[in-house]
Amino acid sequence: MRAVLMAGGSGTRLRPLTCDLPKPMVPILNRPIAEHIVNLLKRHRITEVIATLHYLPDVMRDYFQDGSDFGVQMTYAVEEDQPLGTAGCVKNVAELLDETFLVISGDSITDFDLSAAIQFHKQRGSKATLVLTHVPNPIDFGVVIIDENQRIRRFLEKPSSSEIFSDTVNTGTYILEPEVLDYLPVNQESDFSKELFPLLLEKGEPMYGYVAEGYWCDVGHLDAYREAQYDALYHKVKLDSSYEERSPNLWVGQNTYIDPTVQIETPALIGSNCRIGARVQIDAGTVIGDNVTIGSDADLKRPIVWNGAIVGDEVHLRACVAARGVRIDRRAHVLEGAIVGSLSTVGEEALINPAVRVWPSKKIEPGATLNMNLIWGHAAHRNLFGQRGVSGLANVDITPEFAVRLGAAYGSTLKPGSNVTVSRDQRSISRMVSRSLIAGLMSVGINVQNLEATAIPVARAVLPTLSVAGGIHVRVGSDRSDHILIEFFDAKGINLSKGREKKIEGAYFKEDFRRAQIQEIGNVVYPGQVIDIYSTSFERHLNAEAIRNSNSKVVIDYVYAVSGAVLPILLGKFGCDAVVLNASLSPNVPSVADREVLLSQLGHVVEALKANLGVQVSANGEQLILVDESGSAIRGELLTALMVHMILTEHPRGTVVVPVNASSTVEQIARRHDGKVIRTKANPTALMEACHTNSNVVLGGSGEMGFIFPQLHPGFDAMFCIAKLIEMLTLREQEMFGNAPRTLGQIRAELPRVCHKTITVRCPWTAKGALMRHLVETHPAEDLDLTDGVKILNPQHDSWVLVLPDAGEPLVHLFADSSDRGWVDETLREYRAQVQEFVDHEQGTEEPRIDLDKIGV
Repeated sequence: MRAVLMAGGSGTRLRPLTCDLPKPMVPILNRPIAEHIVNLLKRHRITEVIATLHYLPDVMRDYFQDGSDFGVQMTYAVEEDQPLGTAGCVKNVAELLDETFLVISGDSITDFDLSAAIQFHKQRGSKATLVLTHVPNPIDFGVVIIDENQRIRRFLEKPSSSEIFSDTVNTGTYILEPEVLDYLPVNQESDFSKELFPLLLEKGEPMYGYVAEGYWCDVGHLDAYREAQYDALYHKVKLDSSYEERSPNLWVGQNTYIDPTVQIETPALIGSNCRIGARVQIDAGTVIGDNVTIGSDADLKRPIVWNGAIVGDEVHLRACVAARGVRIDRRAHVLEGAIVGSLSTVGEEALINPAVRVWPSKKIEPGATLNMNLIWGHAAHRNLFGQRGVSGLANVDITPEFAVRLGAAYGSTLKPGSNVTVSRDQRSISRMVSRSLIAGLMSVGINVQNLEATAIPVARAVLPTLSVAGGIHVRVGSDRSDHILIEFFDAKGINLSKGREKKIEGAYFKEDFRRAQIQEIGNVVYPGQVIDIYSTSFERHLNAEAIRNSNSKVVIDYVYAVSGAVLPILLGKFGCDAVVLNASLSPNVPSVADREVLLSQLGHVVEALKANLGVQVSANGEQLILVDESGSAIRGELLTALMVHMILTEHPRGTVVVPVNASSTVEQIARRHDGKVIRTKANPTALMEACHTNSNVVLGGSGEMGFIFPQLHPGFDAMFCIAKLIEMLTLREQEMFGNAPRTLGQIRAELPRVCHKTITVRCPWTAKGALMRHLVETHPAEDLDLTDGVKILNPQHDSWVLVLPDAGEPLVHLFADSSDRGWVDETLREYRAQVQEFVDHEQGTEEPRIDLDKIGV
C-alpha cells in the first residue's frame, strides 16, 4: 500500500518557527514531525511514500532525499504555481494511486494503529474511511457524527463554540479507494472536508469513520507544539528516539558532555554534541537539540531548544522555544510561551516577556525589555473574534497598538484604495481606539470615512449610500462597562461572516501586513449629512400622519450614554412630545445595577407624566427596554412577543426571524396571523443574514439583542423601533375604534401565556464537545434540533429544552419552554443535574497528568 504524506503546509500559526521551515519539518524531540510520521508508516509496513509539497519544498527533499536512509521509498510532488488544497494535491498524483491508499497529514503527531484502520476499511467495503478521534475542545477541527454502524452521517468543518454537536473529529488521516478521486476536478484547488466528502455523502457512497484509540495532536499552533513535546517526553505517545536512555527517562545523544555538578530532573532529552556547563539546573520537560552549548549556572525550566543554539551563563529559560542557531547571552531571561526565531540574538540581561514572539534573524539589544513582538504589538491570541466582534478589557486587551494591528489586518483583506467607515460612541476610550484603527487602515492603503460619534443604527443605515467595502464601530460594552467592543460590517451593514472574520484573524496572526507606499497611504474624510440620510430613510418607512395624530408622549432614558440624540428630533418632527432623561455623558459608564435603578426611576416618571410609554436605550442605539403606561418594564421574551404580535397584526402572513432560544410564544402568535417563523443561531450575524436573505421578513431579532426592520437597514435599531411602536399603536386603534391609541399594557394582556426560563451551568471548555455528543447520542434523532446547540423537543407537551454552549465563557445555558410551568421547573432541574453529573464524570476520569509545578518547574 502507498501513502500520501501531505506536507505542503506553511504553518502560519506556528510563526516565527515556520518562517524558514515548512511545518512538517518542525522538530519534536529533535526530529521533524514528518520523520515521526514516516516511522509510523514504516511500523505498519507502508514503505512507499508520496510527499506533496508546496511551501519551501527543498527543505524536505534535502532531508529525506530518496528515503533509503529512513527505510522507505520517497517520491515528491510539488505544487508549483498555487496550493491545490488537501484533496487537489492528492488528485495531482492520481496516476500513482491505482489501489487502496492512505492519506496522512504531515503536521500531526500520532501513534494510531493504521493497520487496524486499513482492515476496518476493507471489511466495511468503504470507499472512503476517515480516521477519527475524540478531543476535549473540537472548535478547531472538523466535527463528525457516525451512526451505530460507524457510517458517517454528518460533519461540520471547524465549528464555532455554539455549533459544536460532537467531540468526535477528523484527524486528517484517510483510507481511500482510487475511484473517489474521479469526483475531483483536475488542477483546481479542492478540499477533502469541504468538497469531496460532502459530495460522497450526497452521492450515497459508502463512507465510514474509524474511531482510533491512541494519541493524536494536531500541531497547528504554538501551544499544541509545546504540548506535543511534553506528551512525548511523558510517554503519552509512542515515538522512536535515536538517543540512548542513560537513566530512566533521561535520553542523551552521542558525544555530549554534562558537567558533574549539573542537576537534571526527568523526563528530559539532550541531543548529540552538546556541552552543558557547571551548576546548570535542567527541570523535567526540557528538550535540548543537537550541537547546543549551555553556559554555567543557567536555569532551564521546560524550554525547547533547537539545534545549534548557544545559551550563555546564568540565562533563565521558562517554557519557551529557542529556534535553530539562536544565541541568548549572559543573564538574559526568556519567559513562558515566548518564541525566539532562528538565528536571532538576545543581548545580555535582556528580558523577553511571556508569549512574545521574535521573528528570525533579529537582534535584541542588551538590557532591553521586550513586551511586544519585535515589530508589531503584543503576542497574538488564538482567536480574535467572539460571539460579536472583537472585545476585551479597555486599554488592557484593547490597546492603541493592538487596534493599529487589527486595523491593518482588516485593511489587508481588502483591495488597496478601498473605502471603509469608522464610527464610535461618545466615550473617550472609544475615540482613542477608533483613531488607532484608522491609523492601521491608512497604513495598508485604505481610505477612511470617519463618521466619528454616531449611533450604530445610523452607521449601518448610511453604509450602502457611501460606496464603501465595509465599516467598523467601536463602543463600550453594554453589559461590561470596562470592556470595549469592536464590530465589523460588510458593505450592506451586516456583521461580517465567520469566513471573513477568519481572514482577518489570519492576516493578524501572520503579521505580514501589506505596507502602502507613501503616495498610497489612505486618506480620511468626514462625510456630511449622515444624520439627514438616516432621517430621510427613517421618515420614509413610517406613517407620518398616523404618528402626528397620536399626540403621543414618550419618555426616553439614555442612561448617561447619548446615542447621537437623533430620536427626540425625529419624534419632534412627527409632533410627538419626547421627554429626555439622563442625556448627559457621565465620566463612569453605568453598571447593570445602576441601569436597573434608572429603569425604576423611568417607570415612576412615565406614570407621573401620564406618558404613553417609556424606553431605556442602550448599546449605542441598538437595544431597548420598554416601560408601559403603568411604569412596568417590558423586556426579554415578553418584549419579543409584544413586537412580533404588533408587527404581524400590521403585516399578516409576514415572516419573523428569531434566535433558536426565543420563546414558543412567537409561533403561537404567528399562527394567529398566518405568519411564518424562521429560527437562527443565537448570534447577531445569523439574525442579520437571515433577515437579508429571506423574503417577506417584516421583523427580526429578540428582546435581548434588539430588533431588525429589514426595509430600513440590516441591523438592530431601537430608535426606529420606538417610532414604529407609536405608529402601530395608533393605527390599530384607529382601524378598530377610531379612538386614541391603545396602551402597551392592554396589548400585553392579549399575549399568549408560556413559561420560558433559563439557567446557566458551568462547563469547562474541555467538556463542551463531549457533552453535546452525549446529548445527541442519548436522544432520538427525530426529537433533536441542531440549529444551535442541542434542542430536545417534547411533542407530547408541545415543549422543548435547549442546551446552548456559551461562545465566550466556560458555560452552557439551559432554556426550557412550555405552557406547563411545572414541566419547565422539573426539566431545568433534571438537565442541570445531568450536565453537572456529566462534567464531574469527565473531570474525574481524565487521564492523570503530571503536575510539573510540584516537581519544581
